[in-house]
Amino acid sequence: QVQVVESGGGLVQPGGSLRLSCVASGSIFSINHMAWYRQAPGEQLDLVASITSGGSINYTDSVKGRFTISRDNAKNTVYLQMNGLKPEDTADYYCNVRATMRGTSVDLYYWGQGTQVTVSS
Repeated sequence: QVQVVESGGGLVQPGGSLRLSCVASGSIFSINHMAWYRQAPGEQLDLVASITSGGSINYTDSVKGRFTISRDNAKNTVYLQMNGLKPEDTADYYCNVRATMRGTSVDLYYWGQGTQVTVSS
């Protein structure tokens, strides 16, 4: 099994910053793709940023220049540094990990439970 746990959400004023962390643990052979998604109330789940094992990064247009995704492969951890937060960034943020478990050759996607980010004055 692979467990994914996010942390770092909270309440912040517009223009403020937060850093989200996501740790994957368990019987992991390799982690390929790591990503952050978000879901605002009443909205669909949207990709925010992703990073491959080789370091290729992708951002949704609305966060470019404000958010930075990074990963620590030794710690099976992905981060999302969020600066210049806006009220429209308010959402539940979810970590998604594509990993191969030990003893298998199959990539599976694993989700965390989410962490809430609220941007409000």
